[in-house]
Formats: sequence, structure tokens, C-alpha cells
Amino acid sequence: MRLAFCGNDNASAYNISAGVLRNVCFVDALNLVPHVFLLFITFPILFIGWGSQSSKVQIHHNTWLHFPGHNLRWILTFTLLFVHVCEIAEGIVSDTQMKSRHLHLFLPAIMGFVAATVSIVYYHNIETSNFPKLLLALFLYWIMAFVTKTIKLVRYCQDGVPFSQLRFCITGIMVILYGLLMAVEINVIRVRRYVFFMNPQKVKPPEDLQDLGVRFLQPFVNLLSKATYWWMNTLIISAHKKPVDLKAIGKLPIAMRALTNYVCLKEAYEEQKKKVADQPNRSPSIWLAMYSAFGRPILLSSTFRYLADLLGFAGPLCISGIVQGFQNTTNNTNATEKVKDPSNSYLSSEEFLRNVYVLAVLLFLALILQRTFLQASYYVTTETGINLRGALLAMIYNKILRLSTSNLSMGEMTLGQINNLVAIETNQLMWFLFLCPNLWAMPVQIIMGVILLYNLLGVSALVGAAVIVLLAPIQYFIATKLAEAQKSTLDYSTERLKKTNEILKGIKLLKLYAWEHIFCTSVEETRMKELTSLKTFALHTSLSIFMNAAIPIAAVLATFVTYAYTNDKPLQPAQAFASLSLFHILVTPLFLLSTVVRFAVKAIISVQKLNEFLLSDEIGDDSWRGGDSSVAYESCKKHTGLHTKAINRRQPLRYQLESYDQPTRKQTHPVEIDDIAIKVVTNGYFSWGSGLATLSNINIRIPTGQMTMIVGQVGCGKSSLLLAILGEMQTLEGKVHWSNVNETEPSFEASRSRNRYSVAYAAQKPWLLNATVEENIIFGSPFNKQRYKAVTDACSLQPDIDLLPFGDQTEIGERGINLSGGQRQRICVARALYQNTNIVFLDDPFSALDIHLSDHLMQEGILKFLQEDKRTLVLVTHKLQYLPHADWIIAMKDGMVLREGTLKDIQNKDIELYEHWKTLMNRQDQELEKDMEADQTTLERKTLRRAMYPRESKSQLEDEDEEEEEEEDEDDNMSTVLRLRTKMPWKTCWRYLTSGGFFLLFLMIFSKLLKHSVIVAIDYWLATWTSMDNANEVRNVDDINSTNKTYHVAVFSILSGAGIVLCLITSLTVEWMGLTAAKNLHHNLLNKIILGPIRFFDTTPLGLILNRFSADTNIIDQHIPPTLESLTRSTLLCLSAIGMISYATPWFLVALVPLGIAFYFIQKYFRVASKDLQELDDSTQLPLLCHFSETAEGLTTIRAFRHEARFKQRMLELTDTNNIAYLFLSAANRWLEVRTDYLGACIVLTAAVTSITEGPNSGFVGLGLLYALTITNYLNWVVRNLADLEVQMGAVKKVHSFLNMESENYDGYLDPSQVPKDWPQEGEIKIENLCVRYENNLKPVLKHVKAYIKPGQKVGICGRTGSGKSSLSLAFFRMVDIFDGRIVIDGIDISKLPLHTLRSRLSIILQDPILFSGSIRFNLDPECKCTDDRLWEALEIAQLKNMVKSLPGGLDAMVTEGGENFSVGQRQLFCLARAFVRKSSILIMDEATASIDMATENILQKVVMTAFADRTVVTIAHRVHTILTADLVIVMKRGNILEYDTPENLLSQEDGIFASFVRADM
Repeated sequence: MRLAFCGNDNASAYNISAGVLRNVCFVDALNLVPHVFLLFITFPILFIGWGSQSSKVQIHHNTWLHFPGHNLRWILTFTLLFVHVCEIAEGIVSDTQMKSRHLHLFLPAIMGFVAATVSIVYYHNIETSNFPKLLLALFLYWIMAFVTKTIKLVRYCQDGVPFSQLRFCITGIMVILYGLLMAVEINVIRVRRYVFFMNPQKVKPPEDLQDLGVRFLQPFVNLLSKATYWWMNTLIISAHKKPVDLKAIGKLPIAMRALTNYVCLKEAYEEQKKKVADQPNRSPSIWLAMYSAFGRPILLSSTFRYLADLLGFAGPLCISGIVQGFQNTTNNTNATEKVKDPSNSYLSSEEFLRNVYVLAVLLFLALILQRTFLQASYYVTTETGINLRGALLAMIYNKILRLSTSNLSMGEMTLGQINNLVAIETNQLMWFLFLCPNLWAMPVQIIMGVILLYNLLGVSALVGAAVIVLLAPIQYFIATKLAEAQKSTLDYSTERLKKTNEILKGIKLLKLYAWEHIFCTSVEETRMKELTSLKTFALHTSLSIFMNAAIPIAAVLATFVTYAYTNDKPLQPAQAFASLSLFHILVTPLFLLSTVVRFAVKAIISVQKLNEFLLSDEIGDDSWRGGDSSVAYESCKKHTGLHTKAINRRQPLRYQLESYDQPTRKQTHPVEIDDIAIKVVTNGYFSWGSGLATLSNINIRIPTGQMTMIVGQVGCGKSSLLLAILGEMQTLEGKVHWSNVNETEPSFEASRSRNRYSVAYAAQKPWLLNATVEENIIFGSPFNKQRYKAVTDACSLQPDIDLLPFGDQTEIGERGINLSGGQRQRICVARALYQNTNIVFLDDPFSALDIHLSDHLMQEGILKFLQEDKRTLVLVTHKLQYLPHADWIIAMKDGMVLREGTLKDIQNKDIELYEHWKTLMNRQDQELEKDMEADQTTLERKTLRRAMYPRESKSQLEDEDEEEEEEEDEDDNMSTVLRLRTKMPWKTCWRYLTSGGFFLLFLMIFSKLLKHSVIVAIDYWLATWTSMDNANEVRNVDDINSTNKTYHVAVFSILSGAGIVLCLITSLTVEWMGLTAAKNLHHNLLNKIILGPIRFFDTTPLGLILNRFSADTNIIDQHIPPTLESLTRSTLLCLSAIGMISYATPWFLVALVPLGIAFYFIQKYFRVASKDLQELDDSTQLPLLCHFSETAEGLTTIRAFRHEARFKQRMLELTDTNNIAYLFLSAANRWLEVRTDYLGACIVLTAAVTSITEGPNSGFVGLGLLYALTITNYLNWVVRNLADLEVQMGAVKKVHSFLNMESENYDGYLDPSQVPKDWPQEGEIKIENLCVRYENNLKPVLKHVKAYIKPGQKVGICGRTGSGKSSLSLAFFRMVDIFDGRIVIDGIDISKLPLHTLRSRLSIILQDPILFSGSIRFNLDPECKCTDDRLWEALEIAQLKNMVKSLPGGLDAMVTEGGENFSVGQRQLFCLARAFVRKSSILIMDEATASIDMATENILQKVVMTAFADRTVVTIAHRVHTILTADLVIVMKRGNILEYDTPENLLSQEDGIFASFVRADM
């Protein structure tokens, strides 16, 4: 059969006698002309253009879309392409009904399709390279196409083709589309004037695209790239080569920045405030504000969602049509086909849609569209959610900066609440926004689904729907229970963490006293409670998973059984599979509904909390909340010169400069108070918001450029006075006047250089930022090296800075190094000194400093540095010995000013007070002499050094996984790193799975496989049943039918029942296995860590170990099991679906190969990028939360310094950084989902085509399609879960790296029963040739030490730092590796003893006093072995008895964490009592007196002499004079003993080391 354009079965095809345009074939040929024209013109231009593409350097401009009508053009072109596809299909279907090929039916359509594609490609290239003149080609094309199509349409009208004919409709639509595209093109010419006009319009790209830092291009790319996230490809592929970092993701576009959105939301909220201003009991609605600020995108997203949901129903309808068509063709094969007459070759739409292949293609297109719309809806909500979160965070932050201090201190708004607002409530609202479109899309989806079901199956469909609806509330109930369980789990885990933290902090003591097991059990107890609530959590999780899987099975069962018994007609495959598919669609919204309702409830609560917070009291303009506000305001106006602080506080500097211009201020300035900086007049009464005045009757003045001291007893209102002056307290009466200090300075320039209204303030409780030391001191001022050096010297910070690993660039705070109180306080004082402000407020800067530092600070910092600068200083202090330095003194008592004046005035007027001060001063001077020896700072530095540089080398955990090491190695060749970045951690997964036990693992795998086989069997049975019924129907055998029906229904019911039961079993086993694994991993980890060598704790940062117990354990407990469940479920579903389709049509496997390869690459690239982006999201969240809590803690300081603007800026930066990371993460998820969804659509298309051509019977065609449709839903879950699991397995890996650690060797050669009960009785110690090292790869720290200590001797050991004194004391307890020589105590070599026995028989007092939270009884005797009398005796010896007696509960009085409720000295005495309680004949004191004052030390010495008279005491001395009374002194140097004799003998050797030590110490 020869091919011919017009077909060769019709002689009149080439006849033009009736006029050229009357010939159908000619008109079709005419339609080819414009398409060919376009291709000829554009191809050369495109090729030349692509050749010179490399000239475009700036990445952004090729995404710049600036021709008007851009989106409309894309939409019209896509519609045009779709119509072309319809035209092609219609032509081909018509052609199959002819005798010979008629190319003119479909060839022009195919060319049209190609031309339309080329037009959009061409347009895109012109737009990005900005050559608008070339658009003329397109313009001509649209005109020609429009004309030729119109000719065709007119011709059809003349022939009287009815409107119901498909070809007529298509032609009509095309005319409209070409017309619209022509209009779009004309509009571009009109706006841009690139041709026919004299002056073309110049355009500039938007700001974001000019900024190369903006890498998030979603808002700027074309529609196709927007829909498929094509622009993400570069990022996701580059992630493979090098990790994604903050630089790679760039900045947020302007429209999404927190500031932009904050302004929107703020304006909307202010509108709401205005509305309710006159109704005092109504609060402004945040909901309405959010709606007016972010309503439009939400509506857009909902529209997308509706479109996607409606397109979703195309699936079932197409399945039904295909199966029906397939059935008809198989049934009608023997009917004769009628051949159409060529002259009447028109198809009606119904006939067209009856063609199965057409339906398959339609199904494919519908799926692609549905998925695109769905992802677009998700993206828009995500973006809006992120914008909302940014705006809310900025609102909360601005409010925090204006919160009244009384609110924070009176506990109306605790820091915890503020942190919750930031961390929880804003995220709740964001999540609610994400799920928002579901709220209104779901009801529509459900109603549509039920209507379609009813059409398919009649009444029985309602039965199934009823089952689903009745079971949905149970889902909601389970969801609420889940939330409760999670909360209680959280409480227990917080408690467990607190206990673990204590253990880790006091680990040295626990080991030395052999108490590890007691504390370990207490943690295990809490862990058991936590696991119990985790069990309920797991149970409810598995129930919800089970409900999810079982509801559709139950619904289908109910429906089909009802149908079988109520309808006479057997079930058709088309009905069966379409309704199955509908049930699948219905379950999703019902399952989600419970989640959405829960989130809606949470969101309502969050909004209430937010509103309360936003309406809480503020500081500032209304700080005169007294009755006569008008009067106060009037007087304010009078004193323009002395304008109140309150007014200025709220306005940034520039407004102040504008509103109070200099001249007026000059005149109203009374001369006599020129030298007064601040004056509180007219009986100031100030309160902390309770209405009761904390400060009353205050009239004070603070002279300029001088030092004012505020003194008084504890709690008499000194700090409050400072805060009142700063405007932080509520003023009940009176005012604070700030005079313009700079009047005295002649030049205006000098006055400009200092920030006039800012006050450098150092609070009593030091407040530091999580930043470097330098940033903390500079605090946003310009860096001046000289000044910085002067300040650090004055605060003697240099030695401390030298100790830090990176000097003053070391991070301090939550993530960095923890400093001691004194060091923190000195940094705060340094900050106040460094700032260039006129006024400095120091609130008790000496409280945490020892005497040397205080003196140094007073001399260098205050008297020299501040006075030279002529700065006004207000100093609150208890140290009366500095009173003579003061220029002005304010003495306070009970919230009132007792006296005010110079020291002379007070000496003359109030002799009593002066005498009182004098006695106090004397007492302080005596303490001073004592204190000269108690050098606290050296101790602080020592602890810092210990924290920073653990003994010897810092060899990290060598036994971390090899993989880990390769990852760390930056210089390692790229290929291995790449391999590691793409490799799934299978080894770790296997470890995790086996840690739950092999039985559970086997049970899980077996039940999973069985469940999926049963589910497949159910559908398979349905297919055979329905196909069989059809065969029966043809033969009309009734009696067989009824018995068959019962048989089929019975098998179907049994299978469904089994499926439901198996669903429950599998979901339970997975959760159960996860729990067991979590339990075992935590148990092993805890025991391993507690038994680890002390060296491990020296070299591993505490935070790192704690992380294993907090974050990692939490992931193992709560996140891995559901991820694992979801992963196995979706993988098995996909596999069973592929298996089922291949079984029905083996040819499908051939088509599967390329799809499989594509899927492999997509998941491989995605996993790497997703992991990086997830880490970025996590790591950027922490600084943001820290910044909020820091700000809330340091409010007074920030406000005094007037640094609100800088902190706001920082907050906006942090928010934007976190938001961009989150935005990229969600864009990456969209990228993946679009790709997997399109793959799924391809699978559906191939499955449909292969099953139609090859399918055995209609039932299996339906089955294949049903499964192909489920694949589309589950493919992206496979990848997402894989990526999540990979990240979560990191936690297991980290825990495992600790589990490979060496433990201490606890077993000795001797059995504990062989050791005498009362060993060591005498306390005789022989040290023979002892060599000690910390680890077998390190140098020895003690070399061949020999000594003999008689029973009951008091021995002192001294030497410089690092001489091995402490190592010797640790050697007694075998805390270090004794590799040569031995220590014999009372005849037993200690290396043969079990560790526990050895350590429980000796006692030691450590340098740092450690107490645990619990009762005093627990601290003295955790093993509960002793009687109360024994404990009281110990307390009496330690001189603590009276103090403990006075506490509520006596021995059962509580000790807070770390013993914070006792002073350092008292804590050390408790440790002494603890050592006494353990009746051991050997006591070792390791520098025990270093951290206590003289008084306590004397007590200690006395006790050692009396209470421990008959015991052997080894003292390691920090200060030599403590061991002058000893019986024997050992002087050590570099691990060797240098001198060994009685102190008297050693002192007589003039040139001896001991003698030189004593001289230096005197």
C-alpha cells in the first residue's frame, strides 16, 4: 500500500473543480506552511545563538524574564501543545478507520506540535539573551498560523460539519489560541517598543538578580523551570563534588527576607489594633493580620490544590474506561469492523474517548498535570510558611527588646516561655500553614470520591465509605494520645539528661569512690520510666500505621461483599478496579484529616500565647504609670533641657538629634547643675510592677566625670537604683533627669564622638554572648588596639586569654568554652570600660573576684582608665575599703537613701555610720591579709587550663570508625570522599537492626513479606473473580454462579481478614524492635562510658558525650523506627506493584530498565544534597534560638548600651540564614518529588500500553493499572525515607564509635572474698620502683618512684605544676596505667585487687569540691551504709553540724545541682565529711585547700590533725605552708622524687628546693 498525502482510496482527493479552498486535503496542506516557515527561520538563529552562549558570564541574567505577558505565553503554549496532541490522536484514530493511509489527517498536526515546541524554546533563548528584535519571526508565525486555521474553520462551517464532531472543536480552539498568542506578541511590541517605535524602552533587571549572592532562583525562572525545579539541578549535582555550604545557597531574595515580611505583618497587626482600640475587652486578631498579610499566596496554593485533587480522579475514571474498552474489544473481536467512507471521516468526541490508547495517553497527561499542580501547591505553602515564620520571629524579637523588666523578673514571662514562643509556637503556626490547603481541599475530595463511588457501585459504595468515616475519629483519638505520650517522654528524658550530666561532671569523684554503679542505676531507673512512656508512644504509632493500612482493606471488603449479595449482576472488572482506586484516594485525606485537625488546635493555642505575649507590658513611653500622667507630661515639656530619660529611650539617636536642637537646650540649662549628670528629683518612687514601691523617697544626684559609690547591705536596693535610673523600673512618682553631659565640653565634635544616651553597664550577674572573647569586649564598637590592650590589662584578662586555645578568638558560651564566674565578670567589666560612653554603671564588679584582681581593677581600670577619660562612674560595691577613692557616696538602706555626700561629709554628719564602716573596713583588711595567700585566680586559671589542655597529648578517640576518619580527612583524594558521600551506611544499619535481637529482626522481615503477599493476593483474587464472572455471564450459567459467588466471597473475606491482622502484627514488630534496639544501645552506651578510663573524659569534651545521650539517643528512640517502617512499607509496595504488572504483562520489564536507571541516579544525587541541606538547616537553627535566649537574658545590658538596632540586625540575619537553608531543603524535596512523580507517570503509561496490547484478560489489565498508580504515590517516599534514614543512622554510628572504647580493667587476680574485710587496717604504704603513664602510647609521668610511708604518718607532697604530684595520687587508685613497679598497701599489691574493692577502701578529697543534686545524706553516703549518728559526727568534725541543723529537713535537706546553694568553702567541708564517713585508714588530699579561704582551711588542717590522727594522710600541697607540720615531705620534679625527708631537715638545707618554695610562699 503506497503512502499518499491525501490517501489513495479516493479519486476525488486531488479534485479542485469546486475551488481550491473547497478541497479538504489542500486546506490541510496549507496548514503545513506556517510551521515549516517557523522551523526554517528559527533553526539557524538557535544554532548560532547556542554557539555564542558562552559569552554570558553572569549567571543570573540568563534567568531574567522581562518580556511582558511571559507567564501567559507559557500557559497558552502548553495548552496549544495539548490541543496539538489531541489533534494528532484524532487524526491517527480517524486514519485507522480508513482503507489506506491518509497523511493529511495527522501530519500537519505533528508539524504543528514540533513548531509550537520550537517557538517556546526560541522565545526562551531570546528572552534570556535579551534580543527582542528577533521576536518578529514569532509574530509572523502567529499571524500566518491564525490565518490558515481560520480558513480551515470557515471551510468546516460551510460544509456544515456539526459542532459535536471533535475535529471542528479542535480547530475552533486552535483559532482562539493562535489569536491570543498573537495578542501577547503585539503587547510585547507595545510595551518594549523594540520595533516600529523610535525609542525602545530600557529595562534593568530586578535587584535580586543584580546581586550575585542570591542563589534561590525559584521566583525568577520561567514556568517550566518553576514547575520542575530545573534550576536546582546545578546545586544538586554540585553537591556530589563538594558539600553544600552556606555560601553555595547564598542569600534570601528580598521578598522573602524576614524584614520585608515583618513590615507586612506589623502593618496588618497595627490595623487590627486600631479596630479594637475602642473595645477594651477585645484583643486584636492575629489570624486576620496573618490573613491580610499572607492571604493571597494561600489562596493561590489552595487553587493549585483543588486542581490537583480534581485531576486525581482522572485515574479511576481512566482505569474504568480502559478496562471497559479492553473488555469490549475482547468480546467483540468476532464482530465485523465497519470501514468508514473517506468523505465522512469525522469522529465524535464519544467515539474518540472510547479508544483505549487515547485513554492511556490522557491518563499519563492527567497524572503529570496533577503532580505538577500538587508540588506547586506544596511549594507555595512552604514559601508562605517560611515568610510567616520570619515575620513572627521578628515581631517576637522586637517585643522582647521592649518587654518591661518587671515582667521578666516577676515571672509573668519566663525565659522558658520566650524560648518556647520562638522554638515551638512559630513552628506550629508554620506547620499549620503548610497543612492549611488540606483543610478546605479534603472535604471536596471526600465528597467527590463518594459521589463517584456511588455512581460505580450504587448503595454498597456507601457501606464502604461509612466504614472509613466511622474509623476516622479513632485516628484522631490515637493522634492526641501520641502527643501526650511524646510529652511525658520528653519530661523523663530531660530528667535522665540532668542525671547523666551530673555523672559526667563528677565522673572522677565517682570513680575514685567506686560509686559508678549507684549513679548508673539511678539513670537506668529514669531510663526505664522513659522507655515505659516510649512504649505507649510506640504502641500508638503502630496503631496509627495499622489503621492506615487496614482501613482501605476493611472498606473494600465491606463494599464488595455487600455488592455481591445485593446486586444480581456480577461485579465487573472495570467497576472493581475503579472503585479500589477510589478507595485508595479516599483514605489519604481521611488519614491526614486527624493530623490537620490536631495542628489546627495547636495553632489556635499558639496564637493565643502569641497574642498574650504581644500585648504584655512594655517599658518606655509609659514609664510614668502613676495617676497624674498629664501633670508629669506637662512638667516634661517645661524641662526641655532635662528631658526625661523615658522619652529618649525609645527613639533612635537621629530622631533625638532632630527633635531637640541645641539652642533651646542651652538656655534652659540652669548653671548650678552643670556638673551633675543625672538627677532624680521630686521623691522618686519606683516599683517592680507589683505596685509596691521597692525604692521610695529617692532624691539623689550623680556628679559628672566623678566616681559615685553606692553602698549598703545586701538587698537594700542598690542594683534597683541603677535600674531605676536606666528606666527599667516602673516609676510610680518622680522623674529621672539626664542632663546633657557634653555642655561642659567645648567642641561640638567631641560631643558627637560619644554616643550620648548610651550607658556602659556591667550587670551583677555577668552576661556574655556566644561569640569570641574579643567580640564580647568590643560589643559592636570599632576595634582600637591600644584601647583594647589597656582594658584587658586593667581587668587582668591577658593571662586568661593566653590559656584559651585560640586566644581572644575563642568562642565562649553554649557552644564554646565555659569560663568561671570571675573570668566572666571581668569580661563584662572590660566591655563596660571599652565602650566609648560618658556614663559607666558597674554593679558589684568585685563580687566574684579575689583580692588581687579587685585591687588591680580598682587601680588600673577605675582610678586610672576611667578617671583619665573623665567618664562618670557609678559603682555599686560591698568592698568598703575602696570608699576613700569615691568622690561621692550614696549609702542605702531598705530601699531608701540613708546618706549622700562625700566621705568627709558623712564623717562629719553621721559618725555612727562612719564608725560602723570603719570596723567593717578593718575586718575586710584582716581578711585581706589572709586572702593574700588564697589566690583564687590562679585556681580559676588552673581549672581553665585543665578544661582546655587535658593532660599530655590530646589524642582523640582513635577507635572511631575508619569511614569516619576518611570523612574527616580533607586532603584525602576526592574520589574516596565522593564514594563515602554517596554510600549508604549499610554496616551501621545492620548493627542497628541486630541490636534489637535476631529473633525480632527475623519476625519483622517475615511478617512484612507475608503481609505484602497477602495484600497482593487480595487484589489478585479480585481480578480472577471479576474476570471469571464475566466469562460466566457470557455462558449464562446461573447455578454455578451462586455457588461460585459464595466461594469467591469466602476466600476474599478470609484473605482480607488475614491482611488486617498482619498489618497489626507488622506495625507492632517494627516498633517493638526499634524499642529493644534503643534500650540496648542506651544501656551499652551508659555502661561503656561509666566504665571508661579517666583519660577518655580528659580528652573528650563533655558536650560531645552529652550529645550522644541527648540528640542521638532521641533520634534512635523516636525517629528511626517510623522511618524504617515507612521505608520498608513503601519499598515493598513498589516492588510488589512492579512484580504484579510484570506478571500480567512481561513486556513491561523491558520498559522498566531505562526507568530504573533514571530512578537510581535521581535518588543518588538527591540523598547527598538532602543530607547536606538537612545539616545546614539544623546548624543554622541553633544560633537563632541562642540569640533569642541571650537577648532575653541580657535585656538590661542591651538597652543600657542602646544596642537594640544592632541586635535586631543580627536576629534578621540569623533568621534569614535559617530560612534560606530550610527553603532550599524543601525545594530539594520538591525537585525529587516532581522527578519521581514523572517517572511514576511514565510507569503508568508503559504499564497501560503493554497491558492493552499483551494483557491476558480485563481483570489483569485493571490490576496492572491499579498497581502502577500506587507506585506514583510511593516512589518518592522510598527516596525521602532513604535520605532520612541515612541522616538518622549517623546517630547510631556516633553511639557505636563510643561502644568500641576500651574499658578500665575491673577484675583483679584476687577474688573480693579473699581480701580481708577491714583491709587496709594499718595504712602502711610501700611504693616500689613505680612507673606510671596515662596511656600506653604516651611518655611516662612518674619514673621509678620509691617511697615508704609508715602507718599513721602525715605526708606532704609538693612540686611545681606538672611535676607528677597528682599522678601519684591517682596511681593509688589505679586511675592511671602502672606499667612497672608496684604499690603495696598493708602487704597487698594493689594491682592484684579488683578495682571496685580497691577504690571503695581508700578515701580522697579532691581539689574541686563536687556535690550532687539530692539530699545531704545522699551526698555523704550514697550507698546508705551508715547510721545517722555517724553522719552527724562527720558533719560535726567538719564544723557543718549547726548549719545543716538549721536547714529544713536536716540531713534530708536538698542540695541543688552542683551544690550551688552552698559556698565553695562549705562544699569543700562537705567533701571532708564525706571522706570521714568512709572509715578508711588512708586519706589522700589532692590540693584540697586550693579553692577555699583561710578560715575553712584552718578547720581542715585541724580536722586532719585530730580526727584523722590515727590514719595515714597524704597531702598534695598547693601552698607549701600547709605541709610544714607534716611528718614527711616529698618534693617532686618531672616525675622523679628530688627530696625526701622531714620538713625540719629540708628547711635546714638552704639551697634545697623545699626551702626555696617556702621562701617564695612567705
